Amino acid sequence: MDTFLGIDYPTWWYLVLGAVFTGYAILDGFDLGAGAWHLFFKKEESRRIALNAVGPVWDGNEVWLVIGGGALFAGFPVVYASVFSAMYIPFMLFLACLIFRAVSIEFRSKEPMKWWRKLWDISYCVSSTMLAMLLGIVLGNVLQGMAIGPDKEFDGNWLGFINPYAIMVGISTLALFMMHGAIYLIMKTEGRLFARMIVQAKRAIIFFLVSFGITTIFTLIYFPHLSDRFKENPAFFIIPLIAFLSIANIPRLLTKRKYWYAFVFSSITVAMLLIIVAFELYPTIIISTSDPANSLTIYNASSSMKSLGIMLTIAAIGAPLVAIYTGFVFWTFKGKVKMDEMSY
Repeated sequence: MDTFLGIDYPTWWYLVLGAVFTGYAILDGFDLGAGAWHLFFKKEESRRIALNAVGPVWDGNEVWLVIGGGALFAGFPVVYASVFSAMYIPFMLFLACLIFRAVSIEFRSKEPMKWWRKLWDISYCVSSTMLAMLLGIVLGNVLQGMAIGPDKEFDGNWLGFINPYAIMVGISTLALFMMHGAIYLIMKTEGRLFARMIVQAKRAIIFFLVSFGITTIFTLIYFPHLSDRFKENPAFFIIPLIAFLSIANIPRLLTKRKYWYAFVFSSITVAMLLIIVAFELYPTIIISTSDPANSLTIYNASSSMKSLGIMLTIAAIGAPLVAIYTGFVFWTFKGKVKMDEMSY
């Protein structure tokens, strides 16, 4: 098997895929979280400021989702086909919510009528909340496994994605993004909205800790196999330890008014949680609940070694360019939101 720096190509592509989806979760996570808070703001000015906080960056953040979908299709086409077949409904709902969120942001301020703006406010908040929930539901189904047959195709119930564990992961994801989004809004706002978001951020932290704690206990009881790799390699308990310390550090930093560092540690928390997921599953991507022998791994579900090698070269060139562009946008629009005639 072809290798680079002693690591085989499928593993490299697994790392690339994980890095891209982690980037998406961090970047789109905060603006989905900000959108989930939208109806908590009663004043028109507060809602406009919150929209303008994410306005310059939300569409660029979604680029990472497009790259992630393309990377999954290119590197592991069998997984792409199986997952989309198994969760056709949540992915179609996800696409619909993406469209409504984009339309809501762009259409809201096109007319001055209160009913018009309220309509798009509701659409924006609901679609942002649903997007976060659906991402968690997909992740929850990936963690617990799917009914994959010997032909590597999904042969389960088309409504099987609706289950208690997936819903719990969806709620935890929503809570995590709301915490992440609240911290971002603290960085971008001033005055009464700024003070309000500090309170809301602390509430979001409690919401996340409770939902994540319940989900973790449920996982350890009903899906103990997900912790096997950590038991086999105790040194890697450093990963959940870092995640725990990152979460614990966020309220301390908020209290000390170090909001940028709080956002950094919120991002680290998102990254560490996804690294835990990747570590728990590797080298499997989709566990087959029908027969473990039918599970999709990075080896039996990948493209050819030649294809992976070529695409790794492309990824090594393209991914840094996207990262530089993302950094440039954030640098350009850094600082507090200032309203003007060009604002949403």
